[in-house]
Amino acid sequence: MPVPGGMYQNQGPTCFDKMKMGFMIGFCVGMASGGLFGGFTALRYGARGRELVHSVGKVMLQGGGTFGTFMAIGTGIRC
Repeated sequence: MPVPGGMYQNQGPTCFDKMKMGFMIGFCVGMASGGLFGGFTALRYGARGRELVHSVGKVMLQGGGTFGTFMAIGTGIRC
């Protein structure tokens, strides 16, 4: 038998919560792909040590931010 809905009924996540989750998932995917592609590119150009870490980190943050933004926008459109 279902529980009757009272004053404090459980509700799903809001649209903003879904957009935040979409951004976080997109950011993680963008960071991973930025690490792979940025790492291979930096190694191909001969970067080593601090220069390698700096360039790969920069590419990872850019990729994560870009892909996260597009995932958040796409999730917002679906709300």
